[in-house]
Amino acid sequence: MKFLYILLALAAGIMMPVQAGINALLGAQIKSPIMAAAVSFTVGAAFLILLCIMLRIPAPAMSLWGKLPLWMWTGGLLGAFFVTTTIILAPKLGAVTLLASLITAQMTASIILDHYGLIGYPVQPVSTGRILGVIFLILGVLLVQRY
Repeated sequence: MKFLYILLALAAGIMMPVQAGINALLGAQIKSPIMAAAVSFTVGAAFLILLCIMLRIPAPAMSLWGKLPLWMWTGGLLGAFFVTTTIILAPKLGAVTLLASLITAQMTASIILDHYGLIGYPVQPVSTGRILGVIFLILGVLLVQRY
């Protein structure tokens, strides 16, 4: 089963530069990266709502909403920042430099999140191999930026 999860993660990873490129072209056409991000999130939200209706996924009880910690509401804000940033940077950096930079930052943050078991991640202590992996990613960013 873990192999299927990895394949799903790889598929999602493939979609990242495609999404950034599509959204950047949309932003250029409508002359606003922020509006392009809004369009992207609106289409995505509409799809997810339709999917919930089609799969008959019940909405959580209204009493639950007020009990959630405030930080749990920031996911959408972080997503909006991410998508808007990729719309702005994709035409300036290109797909390889953009994604190499994103992945390096994601891996660096992930090591910290895993090490301390933050925001629900299982604790996975920092190791030499993980640190070397991030160092190689940083070197990769430098190489793809240069060549």
